[in-house]
Amino acid sequence: MAKANKNQDTEGEILEAAKNVFQKKGMDGARMQEIANEAGINKAMLHYYYRSKQLLFDAVFSNAFSLLAPELNKVLNDDSSIEEKVKNFTSNYISFISKHPYLPNFIIQELNRNPKFFEKIQKNAAFPTLEKFNNQVANEVKKGILKPIEGQQLFINIISLNIFPFVATPLIKGLLDIDDKGFKQLMEHRKVAVSEFIINSIKK
Repeated sequence: MAKANKNQDTEGEILEAAKNVFQKKGMDGARMQEIANEAGINKAMLHYYYRSKQLLFDAVFSNAFSLLAPELNKVLNDDSSIEEKVKNFTSNYISFISKHPYLPNFIIQELNRNPKFFEKIQKNAAFPTLEKFNNQVANEVKKGILKPIEGQQLFINIISLNIFPFVATPLIKGLLDIDDKGFKQLMEHRKVAVSEFIINSIKK
């Protein structure tokens, strides 16, 4: 039992170290030796758990995605109104990415490097589905609750407004002349700002 716990602890330390290195260097720039050093283990031990950098990358991403996907699905597929969905999605997404700031660039870098990466993500059983969201948007438009808009377009708007500050963090911090603390505060305020902007744009 103690050995199993130790193995789990070591693997957790490896994933945390890999996350930090991938965040700084990207997939291509990261080196297994650097990850081993970050985790405080030798390279042979690292290869015992993960034979290749790609397997380690996949594990880091899968670990983060497994946390995010259920939250997104819960928001998209619950019975709340579109207005509540916008609020909940924005709040949940910003909170999650604030804890995993490497993830947006992580995904974009990998999509550019390996276009088939998205196909792998999409096969995940927890991959968020938009069917209920799209139908609900159409129904609320029909009832006169929302201005005419397609669910897909609304979802893109929500994603775009939420993801851009994290993809362009250095640019945002530079243009607004803020430090890490200021950026975190800005993102907290953005939970409300984005929700209100979108809701005001779509509600009749």
